[in-house]
Amino acid sequence: MATRMTQDAPERIAKRLSRAGVASRREAERMIGAGRVRLNGKLLDTPAITVTEMDRIEVDGTLVGEAEPMRVWRYHKPQGLVTTERDEKGRATVFDRLPMDMPRVMSVGRLDIASEGLLLLTNDGGLKRQLELPSTGWVRRYRVRVHGVVTDRMVEPLLNGITVDGLHYQPMQLQIDSQKGANAWLTVGIKEGKNREVRRAMEAVGLTVNRLIRIAYGPFQLGELVAGQVDEIRGKVMRDQLGKAAPAAKPARGRRVKKGNDRDA
Repeated sequence: MATRMTQDAPERIAKRLSRAGVASRREAERMIGAGRVRLNGKLLDTPAITVTEMDRIEVDGTLVGEAEPMRVWRYHKPQGLVTTERDEKGRATVFDRLPMDMPRVMSVGRLDIASEGLLLLTNDGGLKRQLELPSTGWVRRYRVRVHGVVTDRMVEPLLNGITVDGLHYQPMQLQIDSQKGANAWLTVGIKEGKNREVRRAMEAVGLTVNRLIRIAYGPFQLGELVAGQVDEIRGKVMRDQLGKAAPAAKPARGRRVKKGNDRDA
């Protein structure tokens, strides 16, 4: 898991700017290239610089404050929102709908526009990348409604791993919950979260997904969150699952960077 930097531990300046809530690492690198960042009074022309908490960093003439403690939120993503920074079609994004008192956040994994349910948000880029890795062993779990009559034989390829259009999907966890007329409800677990993985795998065995709800991401559950609701993960859950003490609540800074791509499920 990601850990907070000790006071004198060096780190790349783009990472420091990201942890301080200024911008994503990529955007921070662009800021440096545009001549907007000074380190100890000197204008930077490369992001290949390490800094410590003792260094003075300015962006557009404004002193950058201390790096924020790591924080994580649960968000119930409604259908119809994209998980992107900007949408070329002008569609609403997840980040457009978050409360204005949220700090800069990034999505952990993604949900496509037609999918709904649990989306984890964090202000820590290192934690985001760590939690997205299949090596964490965390299962993304979904309630999936499909059109078609589902049989054990039909879904057997999904349990063993399936290759679709040259892309291999690892074995899924799958349970047939109910069959009601032409539709069935399934509970599906995956570990990788490749682009539209559940939908494409279901299509490969003759089933069409017409509703997909993420109900869990590793140990974090959607629970009773209603669509559009945000809830910060704090206290014992943070300590037990991430090995972190939850920070005290901070005043809102009114700045948010939208991050992510429309990929998972």
